[in-house]
Amino acid sequence: ERGREVPASEVAARWGRTRGDDLATIIYTSGTTGRPKGVELTHRNFVAHTRNGASGLAEVCAQPHSRTLLFMPLAHVFARYIEVLCVPSGAVLGHTPDTRNLLPDLAAFQPTFVLAVPRVFEKVYNSAEQKAGGGTKLRLFRWAAKVAIAYSRALDTDAGPSAALSAQHRLAGRLVHVKLRAALGGRAEWAISGGAPLGERLGHFYRGIGVRVLEGYGLTETTAPTTVNRPGLTKVGSVGPAFPGTAVRVDDDGGIWISGPHVFRGYRHDAEATAEALVDGWFRTGDVGSLDADGYLRITGRTKEIIVTAGGKNVAPAVLEDRLRGHPIVSQVVVVGDQRPFIGALVTLDPEMLPGWLSNHGLPAMDAVAAGQDPRVLEALDRAVERANEAVSRAESIRKIRVLPTDLTEANGYLTPSLKVKRALVLKDFAADVDALYVDTRADQAG
Repeated sequence: ERGREVPASEVAARWGRTRGDDLATIIYTSGTTGRPKGVELTHRNFVAHTRNGASGLAEVCAQPHSRTLLFMPLAHVFARYIEVLCVPSGAVLGHTPDTRNLLPDLAAFQPTFVLAVPRVFEKVYNSAEQKAGGGTKLRLFRWAAKVAIAYSRALDTDAGPSAALSAQHRLAGRLVHVKLRAALGGRAEWAISGGAPLGERLGHFYRGIGVRVLEGYGLTETTAPTTVNRPGLTKVGSVGPAFPGTAVRVDDDGGIWISGPHVFRGYRHDAEATAEALVDGWFRTGDVGSLDADGYLRITGRTKEIIVTAGGKNVAPAVLEDRLRGHPIVSQVVVVGDQRPFIGALVTLDPEMLPGWLSNHGLPAMDAVAAGQDPRVLEALDRAVERANEAVSRAESIRKIRVLPTDLTEANGYLTPSLKVKRALVLKDFAADVDALYVDTRADQAG
């Protein structure tokens, strides 16, 4: 209590009364497609899961030199889990409250492992590309990025990287990659990504520059990670095998189910939702995915986010959104098309990246609203859409985009703490913009 020191005897008494099944915390789900629910997590959830984590990720977080700088909000279960994990693992933990000072803070703290959501890794890459400017420096950066990705992909082949590719990788490392690692503090060996799909391109890029990204998957209801790529157990593009102490199965419809001591005990004051989610000792995640022959999980998307076009085509928006969001000036993407004749997308521009991109492309300065209407900017976005569409069939491809006049941020309520878009809210507030995509559909239907 404020203004009163709690006696040591009282602390010991409270400690003694605490049991594993007691409530430790309530974390409210981000509510991307529905109303947030209070997830009740117990002390047992955290103790069992962090002990398994300290063992399964020992090479990352339980070395004498292990240290991490936490900049994700503690409202997010991923950050809360890492905070607790540092107790049994012995890692040094630092906090920084303001991501506007993130790069200087990383340089000062020099973490050996970094955790973040994919948007952070995207922005580090895009910022580095923008700082390269134009001309020879930009060509050098792009060459070094391609080499990093090619080298990482070659590591997954039986033959491994060729002698020529290895030589290019060493040269790129001296000229460019070392500077990129410096942006993460200079000592980062590992990065843990969660909260949304990272995508193979970025996974290979970071591994290629010497920072191995361990992508994982989990939910608030599973006390964060439930599958994770780990040292020696990594497939870039997957979210890894089951975490130590956990079990994963995929039903005939692709639905992902989770079991283990890390699964929550129920939703706060919501017995109906709890009974729907917890069935015979398994948690129904609401996500769709697949397990390969080696037990590595790949995520397709959320069941509630699957789009069914007027033609009956089922489309998982995550792949298209991730690829299109890789363009330097694209901030957020919401793929639409449910019960519509084709797939479209709402796009927002990144106000931080836009000035440098415009300058590098010989275009005059303009704000995001003007840029969203400029034919030269729209042409660049159309090319980005074409590249994103290469990952899907014609029926699943984006036919039209509409640039929104404002970005989607946590501050204006459109992003969750883990920087996922609140899809239902966006579709409601920007319904007129969605309708505008389908004003004249004849040409698109003919195609």
